[in-house]
Amino acid sequence: MAEKPGAERPDDGGRGTLPRPLYERELYRLQAELVKLQEWVRTEGARLVVIFEGRDAAGKGSTIKRITQHLNPRVARIAALPQPTERERTQWYFQRYTEHLPAAGEIVLFDRSWYNRAGVERVMGFCTPAEHQLFLRQCPVFERMLVEDGILLRKYWFSVSDEVQEQRFRRRLGDPTRRWKLSPMDLESLTRWEEYSRAKDEMFVHTDIAESPWYVVESDDKRRARLNMIAHLLSTVPYHDVAPQTLELPPRPPATGYRRPPRDLQTYVPDHAAGLE
Repeated sequence: MAEKPGAERPDDGGRGTLPRPLYERELYRLQAELVKLQEWVRTEGARLVVIFEGRDAAGKGSTIKRITQHLNPRVARIAALPQPTERERTQWYFQRYTEHLPAAGEIVLFDRSWYNRAGVERVMGFCTPAEHQLFLRQCPVFERMLVEDGILLRKYWFSVSDEVQEQRFRRRLGDPTRRWKLSPMDLESLTRWEEYSRAKDEMFVHTDIAESPWYVVESDDKRRARLNMIAHLLSTVPYHDVAPQTLELPPRPPATGYRRPPRDLQTYVPDHAAGLE
């Protein structure tokens, strides 16, 4: 496919795909650091918000999965909001997002966020030009309020080239486990590539502010993207290792005569795995 004018084309410096053994070793190390970050957030009562935005199929969801893989879901949760209800459409635009912000000791990862208005809503005509301009004026004010109140706000834009995006879409079409990730709205992004590029550029002009800057993640290579994003996030938070509570296994008490009920009194799951051997 020929490059389209204005297309995002991450430069990997000719490095190619990161080898899996190297990737998995570093990912595990970073995930261990994320656990330390989680415990610091929990014990210090910090509030961390991480926003994931970018092109469809740019790797946002897979990165979020790697971040949360070993974290406590009571501390770190994902906010992936559905389409607004009729009632929510009549509210202040940011209102439905504020209820998902973290309390003390919590991490919230926004898989898409209030920036829907600057992206898909603007390109697809789901908001009026006046609503879009109002968002661009209010968003920096809203985010400054969050930061002034003590929330640690991090914003990541996942950038992918048009060729790689199309390749990933085609793989999803042929994979029954990932077919659900494709929607007519996703496919529209192929024919509206330049419109999305212009919308993103305008969004950055208004919302890439000192208090909450945008960080761009080049994601043609998903492995590099995940490692780069996680390492950067860790580098921006002043966390430290929190000494874990000392735990010891108690001695098992002596048996008191309990006998397990006969197996035929309970319904067991069939041994499906036995048929694979």
